[in-house]
Amino acid sequence: MRHGHLSQGTQDRITAKVSKLSRFYDRITAVNVTVDLKREDAPEVEIRVSAELAEDFVARDSAVNVIGAVESAVQKLEKQLRKHKQKMTDHRNLGRRVNAELADQDVPSDDNELVEEGEAEQNEEV
Repeated sequence: MRHGHLSQGTQDRITAKVSKLSRFYDRITAVNVTVDLKREDAPEVEIRVSAELAEDFVARDSAVNVIGAVESAVQKLEKQLRKHKQKMTDHRNLGRRVNAELADQDVPSDDNELVEEGEAEQNEEV
């Protein structure tokens, strides 16, 4: 909190909104919310999320009220967390996907089939 004070009710609403981020990424270790009330007409909110195996996720926003700024910043973080989780999932499953694609291809069972296919192609060219 900078340049002012938030009521307990507002703090509870912020906590409730930020706690929903764990639905999008389960390895969150810490969440830090900073509210700057320097400009009363447009309070600024910064939310910093620390997680295992990742750089910090940061979202900043300002709105006409604190809750609006928090909601907007939380939406930005949801998008970042979803994208990071998708990258992690895709990277982890890449090997399985490649192996499945290779298994679906028609691969000759022995060298004799390779030789027979090569001879057949040469006869067709002549």
